Amino acid sequence: MTVLVTGSRGKVGSHLIGLLHAQGIAVRAGSADPSKLTLPAGVSSVPLSLDDPAGFPAALDGIESVFLYCEPSHVDAFVKEAEAAGVRHVVIMSSDAVLLPDAADNCIAAPHLAVEQAFAGTSITTTPLRCGALAGNALPWAWALRAAGAVNLPFPDSYADPVNEKDIAEAAFAALTKPHFQGRSYHLTGPEALTFAEQVRIVEAAAGRNVPVRVVTPEAWKAARAGYIPADIADQLLVLWAQDTEPLKLTGDIEELTGHPGRTFADWAQENADAFRG
Repeated sequence: MTVLVTGSRGKVGSHLIGLLHAQGIAVRAGSADPSKLTLPAGVSSVPLSLDDPAGFPAALDGIESVFLYCEPSHVDAFVKEAEAAGVRHVVIMSSDAVLLPDAADNCIAAPHLAVEQAFAGTSITTTPLRCGALAGNALPWAWALRAAGAVNLPFPDSYADPVNEKDIAEAAFAALTKPHFQGRSYHLTGPEALTFAEQVRIVEAAAGRNVPVRVVTPEAWKAARAGYIPADIADQLLVLWAQDTEPLKLTGDIEELTGHPGRTFADWAQENADAFRG
């Protein structure tokens, strides 16, 4: 089996490549700029950008399984080329936003839903991993600390279910290598529901420093991120955070797939503590 990993520079993709390679599974790392990849010896790379179908045939040639990030712009072309290449199974890194009642009209959910639906009725088995909030979403707080000396939060008491990117990679590894997991969808959450304020306190403990929180209006938060987050995405995030005032429902899907409980946010904070000390 040869596995194509898209988004190979990402936290999940890069860790997944290491897991597959360590088990002797042939891996092809897809990246828009393969020259920036740091790969284990023996792992091949290929130019691949999911918003440019010109690279699909070469990337998929000889591939049996794919780990796919959700980019819907040319997903129909990707599916067509994957079928032509004989791909049998695709693990999709999706979002739990697709579980929302308004998923088709939700600007966060819709791109993920479109990718999932593009494989419906094809010969390819799919295994969507519908991920909750990534633990790594907290990393920009380190940049805010260096730039402004505080973390700006519009809804500090809003809950999230931070899921460690390593757990997602391990879940993807299980889905790619163990047939009895394939063809189902999984809702991946972290092992605990935490407010943003609680996450900040955990980062403080790991970094050994004070992390001030500045409560800002939703409008101010959105304006400060105008150059980084599209306006519709920012609006949808603010709506979700305003609604998530109770602990989120957690699942055991990570443990089912990996055989161990999900890593805690404190684990992530310890691994990334240096970023908050600078």
